[in-house]
Amino acid sequence: MGVREGFYVLFFNSYFIALGVILGGCIVGGLGAFFIGNPPLLTMVRLASNLKIWAIVAAIGGSFEAFYSFEKGIFDANTRDIIKQLFIICSATGGAQTGSLIISWLAQEDGNL
Repeated sequence: MGVREGFYVLFFNSYFIALGVILGGCIVGGLGAFFIGNPPLLTMVRLASNLKIWAIVAAIGGSFEAFYSFEKGIFDANTRDIIKQLFIICSATGGAQTGSLIISWLAQEDGNL
C-alpha cells in the first residue's frame, strides 16, 4: 500500500484533478472537432457535460478507495472516514462543475443542451 496523503492534500488535489480532466478533455476534444469540421465550441460544451462523472471518478482515484472508506466507516464505526470521503467527493464535484462552467463561459453557452 502506498503512502497515505493528508486530508487537505487529497481535498485540493481532487478539486484540481477534476478541473483538469474537464478542461483538458474539452480542449482536446474541441481541437479534434475542429480538425474534422464539426463546431468546436458546441462540441466542447457537450463534452463538458458528458465528462463530469469521469472527472469525479478520476479525481477520487477510482471507486474502490471510496467504497473502502465507506466500508471502514460503517463497519468500524469510524464516521470520520465517511465524512472525509464525502468532502473529497464534494471537492471533486466542485472541480468538475467549475471546469464545466469555464467551458460554457468560453463558448458563450448557457449549458442547457
